[in-house]
Amino acid sequence: MKPAWQPLVCTSQAFKSAHNGHMPVTFKSQATGNLVMLSAHAEALLKLLGKTAAEPGILEVADMPRALSTFRALEPDQLPGAPDSPAASEAARASDGAHAHDAERRQDDKPPVGFQDEPVSLRQRAAPFIRLIEQAQAGGKPIVWGV
Repeated sequence: MKPAWQPLVCTSQAFKSAHNGHMPVTFKSQATGNLVMLSAHAEALLKLLGKTAAEPGILEVADMPRALSTFRALEPDQLPGAPDSPAASEAARASDGAHAHDAERRQDDKPPVGFQDEPVSLRQRAAPFIRLIEQAQAGGKPIVWGV
């Protein structure tokens, strides 16, 4: 006779794909404490470095100056997943201007926006990662993730 329940077997890849970027990625270095970030945010930052959060990786000490300059050069209002091209930025600004008048008319209809509704820029998301890289670089230790 079969048991009434079946054990749930879930591979890590199936679990990750089922959670669409909400899995944590832990960045580790012997020079500092760990940094935990949602995989969607980690992926957006690592993509700028030509790396991925989907598999184990390493940021060598020799690559840290380039990573720091890349993250420090991010636009203050660039959102994760937003196109990087200046033309796309121009189009977004033009679109924002066109909708500004409509937003003013509807302003009285909407409740005030709370902090939870404010977007967080990629530059803001990079700040803890920048500190981690600076500390790892000072200690001469690499940063690893996915291990």
